[in-house]
Amino acid sequence: MSYQKHKSEESVEDYLETILILSRQLANVRSIDIANEMDYSKPSVSVAMKNLRQKGYITVSEEGFICLTDEGCGLAEAIYERHSILSEWLIRLGVTPEIAVADACKMEHDMSGESFEAIKKYLLKNPP
Repeated sequence: MSYQKHKSEESVEDYLETILILSRQLANVRSIDIANEMDYSKPSVSVAMKNLRQKGYITVSEEGFICLTDEGCGLAEAIYERHSILSEWLIRLGVTPEIAVADACKMEHDMSGESFEAIKKYLLKNPP
């Protein structure tokens, strides 16, 4: 896999995860909400939303409200689960929450499914 393809997939995952999180906090998610949350420019977010819409991951209403499709929601939920589990694991290991969250953001995109499932299984068997 080329680096650029990988970075593109990582970006898609980050946008989907952000839309999922915002949809749990706001009645309606708009491009400006995503731009503010991710600290990206509105034009960059607009290009990304067009890409996500073309891939079938989101719909955008006439009012500009962004909703995840079933496929987009599935991907967003999977990446958010990875982020949550990895953050929890790092915190349990003694990493400060701020660093754990930042590191989980990096790890969630690159870790194999096998390694992730092993960490998840370990955490479930060993509650705090």
